[in-house]
Amino acid sequence: MSETISPLAPAHMPELPEISGVTCRIAQARYKEWDRCDLTYIELSEGTSVAGVLTQSKCPSTEVEWCRKALPGGKARALVVNAGNANAFTGARGMEAVQRILSLASDHLNCTEEEIFVSSTGVIGEPLPKDRAEAGLRAAFTDVACSWKEAAATIMTTDTFPKMATTSAVVGGKTVHLNGIIKGSGMIAPDMATMLGYVFTDVTVDAGLLQKMLNAATAKSFNCITVDSDTSTSDTVLAFATGQNDAPALNSIDDPGADAFQAALGDLCMQLAHLVVRDGEGASKFIEIAVTGAQSDESAKRIALSVANSPLVKTAIAGEDANWGRVVMAVGKAGEPADRDKLSIGFGGITVARDGLVVPDYDEAPVAEHLKGDVIDISVDIGIGDGKAIVWTCDLTHGYISINADYRS
Repeated sequence: MSETISPLAPAHMPELPEISGVTCRIAQARYKEWDRCDLTYIELSEGTSVAGVLTQSKCPSTEVEWCRKALPGGKARALVVNAGNANAFTGARGMEAVQRILSLASDHLNCTEEEIFVSSTGVIGEPLPKDRAEAGLRAAFTDVACSWKEAAATIMTTDTFPKMATTSAVVGGKTVHLNGIIKGSGMIAPDMATMLGYVFTDVTVDAGLLQKMLNAATAKSFNCITVDSDTSTSDTVLAFATGQNDAPALNSIDDPGADAFQAALGDLCMQLAHLVVRDGEGASKFIEIAVTGAQSDESAKRIALSVANSPLVKTAIAGEDANWGRVVMAVGKAGEPADRDKLSIGFGGITVARDGLVVPDYDEAPVAEHLKGDVIDISVDIGIGDGKAIVWTCDLTHGYISINADYRS
């Protein structure tokens, strides 16, 4: 956790309402030599349904493997999040710590282990100290409930500010609430996306439907962000629906209010995803890349990500250099259908190149002025079809190198 807050951090964070059926507690497990809470325990009411989207990394953490095993059960009673240690690539010793957590939490709540979900984040390759995990969890069982902001702060690692969001929807004439907390700053790339994110709602949602809705929301949010093109071993987004609201249950996408809830979930996930990019390690610019005119939406997304992940594009933006040739390069290397002589590129709504050539009488001054801001818009029209996509990233500065060079110290 950095002492310097990202310049892209929101001026104010929202006050999150209570979600009936959700109780947050935090404790000091002391996974690292720091004077802060690093274990989050969130208790959920009986009957809570759960859905999740997990990393596609072929080297996942033990916690990801456990969540993947437990998710088909569709029920949850608790979430435990450890910060400072990823417990990834730790073999049997890593599973021993997770098993200790599962046993303690399930005994405490008198539920099955498959109703306990666990995440860990931090350094890869160091087993989670099971004795510290046990002590921290026992302390959390008896501690007083904490605020959403305290829970969001406790799951942080290199993050510079707690990330949380809230929204609501009307289902059957009743207002239902959705809260989310998330952590993520580096090792961010869409393969689900690289972070730990948790969504909580008080409406009753069938687990299968919640999974479909979360998949759809993730596709347009968490899977459309990138900081450094690196996918974590621990990526996890979990959604919990406690069913403590009087609103009618949602069992099908055709149920009244399901579309409103889907829209609210999508909005919440988008808010959280943008907060991760705004806290990209060393970031000074928030960048939106919109691609149109591609052969397909999938092709447009791959092109947009090629631009977003290009170190040359990202460093040019950091240096406020209107070097549109680097965008051309990134489009060309994407491996997607494109026609040089139909390509158009713009910055901040100003077209700089059209039909494969710089526009006549191009004036770089307004583009340079746009690049001085902290929100940058890049548009690319491929000119060959109807495919479109938007992704979000940040610039690449020396701060990223400094943070990651010192990560384990």
